[in-house]
Amino acid sequence: MVEQKSNATRTQGPVRIVGAGLLGASLGLALREKGVEVILDDASPSNLRLAVDYGAGRLPAAGDAPRLVIVCVPPDVVADAVERALADYPDAVVTDVASVKLAPLRTLEARGIDLTRYIGSHPMAGRERGGAISARADLFFGRPWVICRDEETRREDLALIEAVALDVGGVLIEMTPEEHDASVGLVSHLPQLVSSLLAAGLADAPDTAIQLAGQGLRDTTRLASSAPELWLQILAANSGPVVEALEAMIARLGAVTDALRDPDAPGARRAVADAMAAGNSGVARIPGKHGQSQRFATIVVMVDDTPGQLGRLLTELGEINVNMEDLRLEHSPGAQIGLAEIAVLPEVKQRTIEDLGARGWRIASV
Repeated sequence: MVEQKSNATRTQGPVRIVGAGLLGASLGLALREKGVEVILDDASPSNLRLAVDYGAGRLPAAGDAPRLVIVCVPPDVVADAVERALADYPDAVVTDVASVKLAPLRTLEARGIDLTRYIGSHPMAGRERGGAISARADLFFGRPWVICRDEETRREDLALIEAVALDVGGVLIEMTPEEHDASVGLVSHLPQLVSSLLAAGLADAPDTAIQLAGQGLRDTTRLASSAPELWLQILAANSGPVVEALEAMIARLGAVTDALRDPDAPGARRAVADAMAAGNSGVARIPGKHGQSQRFATIVVMVDDTPGQLGRLLTELGEINVNMEDLRLEHSPGAQIGLAEIAVLPEVKQRTIEDLGARGWRIASV
């Protein structure tokens, strides 16, 4: 069947995607939705067939001449895959989506590879579960897509990668490889380690303690479900920035620990309060749904644990013309209710509470 391309599509195929895991298959699904021809390849025939079955692209064929090759493989083999793509497709631009940019670049430079047609990039998107089975066409929507070009990058080559990022809903950001690796060390790699180390403390915790776990613990340990083998590669490849971020966190933890050893000592309570206030300031800088550094107001609604109740709440939010910026659900063990924590713009918070209350919804906290 011939795929029809939308007039709004920027990407000119065919696009070859090397690596049919979560990112590769998600890219394939997103581009196929736009009518772009996608060629998939993977070192594992089973992974490749699965991604093809999900509709992320087609199998390679003799005579394929992609305009763009996107390498979506684990960090320790990125340089090899990029080198192979540059050699196999001399008329194609090659990019990769690895979460570390400097190490593969240095490896390729050391090999003396002509990197004129290579442009490193990184979509800040992912899930705790990997593989094509977890792929989603909307994985990149609203997410930053970093592009690391240099003075040798040709405008027409850069446009190919920008087109893909924009077509799948990404937000373009330019950085040097050094800036990128330092940034992801702080906002991505450090959180993964903190989440994993926090969750590691639960492994031998008594059942009585685990039974008290609430949404706060679930939120802070969500990343701990990630694959250790993949993260070992990422952390090793970006060890310098990660160590720097860890040492800064260790210093902050040490200051709080010292203060709590003797909470009545002069300045101890202020040290703890200052640390918590700094956390308030930091979280306020995290971009919202549309990329603004804006904090939202929170409304917690009690939802009966019966079919259709959450759907009714979302429908009625639309009826009262309120845009929900975020949603988190918490279930109380043994109770027949759930708590829906809704984020809205501060200026509509009070009206939302009043309108939902008039429709019979119980507001747990405001």
